[in-house]
Amino acid sequence: MNWTTRLDARQRAMLAEMGVQVWAPEAKAVPATTPVTAAVVEPPAAPIRSEAAEVPAPRVAPPPAAPAREPQAPAPATAVVGAGAGAEEPAAEAPAVSAAGVLSDTRAGQIAAMDWDALQASVAACEACGLCKTRRNTVFGVGDRQADWMVIGEAPGEQEDRQGEPFVGAAGQLLDRMLQATGHRRDGAGGQGVYVANVLKCRPPANRNPQPQEVVRCEPYLMRQVALVKPKVILAMGRFAVQSILRTDEPIGRLRGRVHHYQGVPVIVTYHPAYLLRNPADKAKAWADLCLAMDTAAKAG
Repeated sequence: MNWTTRLDARQRAMLAEMGVQVWAPEAKAVPATTPVTAAVVEPPAAPIRSEAAEVPAPRVAPPPAAPAREPQAPAPATAVVGAGAGAEEPAAEAPAVSAAGVLSDTRAGQIAAMDWDALQASVAACEACGLCKTRRNTVFGVGDRQADWMVIGEAPGEQEDRQGEPFVGAAGQLLDRMLQATGHRRDGAGGQGVYVANVLKCRPPANRNPQPQEVVRCEPYLMRQVALVKPKVILAMGRFAVQSILRTDEPIGRLRGRVHHYQGVPVIVTYHPAYLLRNPADKAKAWADLCLAMDTAAKAG
């Protein structure tokens, strides 16, 4: 009977706080148990050292009747199991989220351990986001893999998607001229080498803006490229490249002229060559950015 009393006092209060109403009927049944306690109290008066073997024995039988009700306590216990199952459903969701996080961490960890060949093969086979369904080619990156300078653009365009190489066409030609003015070349021939890559490795349909989840899925590849190149300075070109790697929504105009950092590497912000083709007056600003990049790389030793 003490167990029943304890069950009523603790379990009912706990379930009520959880919003489980199944205990309410059984809680009312507890007073019904109390009369049984009264019945149990009577037998001690009967077996007061008298005919306990004949008459009180049938009257002592009601206590077994009370235990017959006591097995009903498992009935609430069954209700507890039901409540537990309901409580486990949110717990079941938590492992699901945790598992997703583990999968994400596992993927990032695997990418972070790849060498150049494994990394390029992983990019070529990547299906981490929907861009894999519309791309012609992945755009991995080109240039000197031990360069002091690394150029990061935003996402492949139509020509990049066709050729599988970043910064091609008129914008690519302007980038090459900008680099040559600082004594750098993609292939390193006749100057210092540069490695060129994009935030996204696949072209968004119709050159639309990259979506946040696409940037998140693709970023482990860029992080690994930066770790493998170990550049002294990163030249981030274009609004989405800048905002993605710096995790900001500030416009380029407010970010220029300062040294930022990505993965511990100094970052200089400048305009995308395609923008400069449309706004040639800003080429002077871009040249100032290149000068800042040269100074920053020189200070890095």
